[in-house]
Amino acid sequence: MLKRYFGYESFREHQEEIIRTVMNGEDAIVLMPTGGGKSICYQIPALAMDGTVVVVSPLISLMRDQVATLRANGIEAESMNSNDANREAIVRMKAERGDLKLLYISPEKLQTELSFIGNKLDVSLFAIDEAHCISQWGHDFRPEYTQLSVLKQHFPKVPVMALTATADKITREDIVKQLRLTKYREFVSSFDRPNLSLTVKRGYNGREKLSFIVNFIKARPFDAGIIYCLSRKNTEKMANELRRKGIKAEYYHAGMNGDERDAVQERFKRDETLVVCATIAFGMGIDKSNVRWVIHSNMPKSIESFYQEIGRAGRDGAPADTILFYSLADIIQLERFARESGQMEVNLDKLLRMRQYAEAPVCRRRILLNYFNDPFDHDCGNCDVCQNPPQRFDGTRLVQMALSAFRRTGETISVSTCIEILKGMFTDVVVSEHYNELKTFGVGRDYSLRQWNDYLLQMYQLGYIEILYNEDNIVKITPLGEDVLFGRSQALLSVVDHSTKEKKPKQKKQHLQLQIPIVGSVKSEKVEDKQLFERLRQLRLTCANEEGFPPYIVFSDKVLHSLATIRPTTLEQMAEVSGVGEFKLKKYGPKFIKVINGKEY
Repeated sequence: MLKRYFGYESFREHQEEIIRTVMNGEDAIVLMPTGGGKSICYQIPALAMDGTVVVVSPLISLMRDQVATLRANGIEAESMNSNDANREAIVRMKAERGDLKLLYISPEKLQTELSFIGNKLDVSLFAIDEAHCISQWGHDFRPEYTQLSVLKQHFPKVPVMALTATADKITREDIVKQLRLTKYREFVSSFDRPNLSLTVKRGYNGREKLSFIVNFIKARPFDAGIIYCLSRKNTEKMANELRRKGIKAEYYHAGMNGDERDAVQERFKRDETLVVCATIAFGMGIDKSNVRWVIHSNMPKSIESFYQEIGRAGRDGAPADTILFYSLADIIQLERFARESGQMEVNLDKLLRMRQYAEAPVCRRRILLNYFNDPFDHDCGNCDVCQNPPQRFDGTRLVQMALSAFRRTGETISVSTCIEILKGMFTDVVVSEHYNELKTFGVGRDYSLRQWNDYLLQMYQLGYIEILYNEDNIVKITPLGEDVLFGRSQALLSVVDHSTKEKKPKQKKQHLQLQIPIVGSVKSEKVEDKQLFERLRQLRLTCANEEGFPPYIVFSDKVLHSLATIRPTTLEQMAEVSGVGEFKLKKYGPKFIKVINGKEY
């Protein structure tokens, strides 16, 4: 069934074991990273067992995507969420006849349809997607999910599968408690997504950041990507600035009405819009496999949030890029948010771990995976630290300049005022407080504002200063800073690099290669024909538009790369390509073979 409907030769980690567990009537808790193949775990049982699998999903758009994908693979599926009475009547009729292998439903709708499901359906399995929403400790607490305990009450013999990508141990225990599971198996897959490159850019000002992003996007004119921004205002600002630079970009945030958000999301899914600037509200409802990059314009509040958001890139397994920008201003703002939240200690700790990831001089993938208790004992070769190890220099004198400015003002100034003093700037604050009379006034004028911002950020990272967020962000010198100030220890700083263009790695990049199988008698040196890939991409778009599907539902980018590399000339050869199932081979194969053979479709 895996090959016939989905085109894959083998299961990923834990998938087969999970499938056997629920088919034996046992419950399962499934923790897999975004793009790790969670849906296969309940879609294969739906095909193999009698009856219907009921999938509880939080977002209408996500349900629509998954239903469209299943039907494109020749699998009968529907969703029950429409306000269209006629459409819902058709869905009910198909469900009652037993025609549906999968029925997607929202948690709110499930509560009102328990009688219908219990009396009219032969339910083989309940699959609960985004199950962390059940828990009070989940990242997206949703009250309707807490009522799913009724499933075991009304359907005690039907197995329950809870699936999530973002549940720590405490959250998983709470999911079990809320669902009233007694006998269950827990499956935790590796969080490693080796196809994602990981890059961090620190201390860029607004102009530099925009310039880098513009160059990055223009180097990938056909690739879809998401830019996450910290606020609604910033999403609109970023989108407008990109448009002025000739890039078609749209914004998305919770302040827009539902129709506007749906329209943006639909254009993105169909590749009509390739760039969306969004708050974190965007992404969970999109099962789009061909997002090729994700950029965080500001630092996220936690590693969990960051990992879930970058996980929306490269879901098809093909290489994808992720870039995180952060600055001292981000840290100050996020610390304020954390202190004002209802769970200050927890949120401050999560922010600290996020900072440690962004600031560390060691392999970033090791930090991420070790955070999720997924030990990773070697460098990945696909992050910026592995490819461009930081250059360091003796920055003791620079640090002493800044610390002296803080000390001579009685440690009553902010970072920005310190820079004004060091640069010798006659600002209102400097003049009114007579800081221009200090011995340190102007001692750092040979360094740019950009450099001083970066050096002070590093001083904060290294623990030489602390910022009092509840006292107008004034800076205090720490004991470690005292040691540097009085010459008892040396301060090593990293070289400031704010290049707005991508750099070639100093170390040879361990390029990720797609798993391209050798197909029958096909003669191929396994070198991708880039022009053929673009023709196949255009054919995919044509097929998708004819049927009203997003392009990635026809074939993923990874399949197109494989076809452009292997260049099968017959349907038999194309059938061997991973991701090409029987239904799609029959439906689309002749058209793609025709283009591969150099003919126009």
